[in-house]
Amino acid sequence: MGSDTRVRHVDAATAIDAVSAALRVAGADPDAALIQSQHLVEAELRGHPSHGLRRLPTLVGRMRAGLLDAEARPSLVWHAESALVVDGRKGFGPVVAYAAIDALLERTARTGVAVAALHRTHHLGMLAPYVERLGEQGCIGLVLSSTEGLVHPWGGVGPLLGTNPLGATVPTSGGGVTLDMSTGAVSAGKILEFAERGSPIPDGWAIDAEGAETTDADAAARGAISPFGGPKGYALGLTLGAIVGVLTGTAFGPDVRGTLDTTHDVTKGDVIAAIRLEAFGQRADSPALAQYLDLIRESGRNGRTVTVPGDRSRRTREQALVDGFDVREDVWSTVVALGEHAHARSGGRIA
Repeated sequence: MGSDTRVRHVDAATAIDAVSAALRVAGADPDAALIQSQHLVEAELRGHPSHGLRRLPTLVGRMRAGLLDAEARPSLVWHAESALVVDGRKGFGPVVAYAAIDALLERTARTGVAVAALHRTHHLGMLAPYVERLGEQGCIGLVLSSTEGLVHPWGGVGPLLGTNPLGATVPTSGGGVTLDMSTGAVSAGKILEFAERGSPIPDGWAIDAEGAETTDADAAARGAISPFGGPKGYALGLTLGAIVGVLTGTAFGPDVRGTLDTTHDVTKGDVIAAIRLEAFGQRADSPALAQYLDLIRESGRNGRTVTVPGDRSRRTREQALVDGFDVREDVWSTVVALGEHAHARSGGRIA
């Protein structure tokens, strides 16, 4: 989308309207467009634009290519009492994921634990909103996803692993713990941003196509992202990808397609698990956990506050809901252009 680094300040409702308009123009029904739009804007509100509005052109491109069915409704089949198999039928990731979550929440009222395995489902985007939905209903929530091969094995050459992100939440009063992380040292989008600016990337982010460490963003884009934390991040990413692949019957590593391009069928998988705390005789607002997390927050040197996973994102979101957020001008112009023929407004608002 170019190298324009100017920014446009927008509010959540305006952004949702603009993205919804673009998706409706491309053929999405209003309800599906609203869910997908809200999820993209959530990433912007939380300070993660790599999973926000810049993803819209790829979604629209996949719709136009017939690879994404924006009117698809997922098939949800219980293969065992607590095992839900979800065929997304090539639909929007958030539409399918939230439908699966609703089914899990209903089932865990009886079983306590339930797991969904998703296939033929498009990019979920940020994982935190999904696990938080589960946490709000008194569940520990887990989400695992596989992605295109972007990360090299520790000691190996080539993008043979996905960034294979993990989302998790343990609810309690005061926000609990919410983890949303990939197993790569950095996102592919961040490397592309450096390449667009012609700036070197930090040491340790990536290797080139021959396997040598590089700070050249263009060489990194042709090579592979490094796993975070060296061999431990590699081991975690490989294991998460293996879990997702075998549970969902989807592809591994370089055979995963469908979230970054507009030419291949989607072959990724996702796993969502809900663990209802009451089923184990535990409270969903554990005072002991809340006290422990406060102890962590107050442990900083010289009066500095330590953040618990999820704290920074929540604060950023709260502020952005009041003040709005910045979007790169070229990204915003693309969003508006994609929706310029829309005749109706979605009126969607995140609260």
